Amino acid sequence: MIQENYLSVKDRVRQACVRAGRDEKEVLLIAVSKTRTYDEIHEAAKAGAKVFGENKPQELRDKADALNKDYEWHMIGHLQTNKIKYIIERASLIHSIDSYKLAEAVDKEAEKRQMTASILVQVNIAKEDSKFGLDVEETEILIRQIAQLKHVKIKGLMTVPPFVENPEDNRVHFRNMRQLFIDIKHKNIDNVDMNELSMGMTGDFEVAIEEGATMVRVGTGIFGERDYSI
Repeated sequence: MIQENYLSVKDRVRQACVRAGRDEKEVLLIAVSKTRTYDEIHEAAKAGAKVFGENKPQELRDKADALNKDYEWHMIGHLQTNKIKYIIERASLIHSIDSYKLAEAVDKEAEKRQMTASILVQVNIAKEDSKFGLDVEETEILIRQIAQLKHVKIKGLMTVPPFVENPEDNRVHFRNMRQLFIDIKHKNIDNVDMNELSMGMTGDFEVAIEEGATMVRVGTGIFGERDYSI
């Protein structure tokens, strides 16, 4: 079932790209594998999944160490400074940077390993009290500060939109994210590659693609509902 689900989601990504007049190669499908077993991840990989998203640093560490090295891992959940060490060499992209303190801590861990960490800056586009991320007005200011760090590289923006029954309700948020993304890209800030826009999940990824997402994060749509009793 996981393989069929993955192929179905890939087809929906393709159709959304067609509607938006985009090449499907512009959109990366991230299979959100938090709480999923190694067997479930292998099933998704058999269907073509290569990039997996994790919310918890220790879980990302354990899976990255145990599973096929051909898989790519993204840290998509909230990150605490004392957990950076678990993912710094394992996550090819950190989606959830929302403060200079956190970016600076990532920079220090990357420096220790003589590497550069790729990051996205998280924006709370709907200004929800329950969500992490910056207000739109703060975003460019923080990006300019982080750009001074030598061992992190900003690759773009990320947002977690509100949970809605109707995905169309989030179109305005995705559109606003796209505009913010374009505005910052046009500033041509040194040490910033504004190329990635991570937004859209199982319930609304098609609308996100239509509004310019380059990365979508789909868990339930691929793996099915999580068993919260475990």
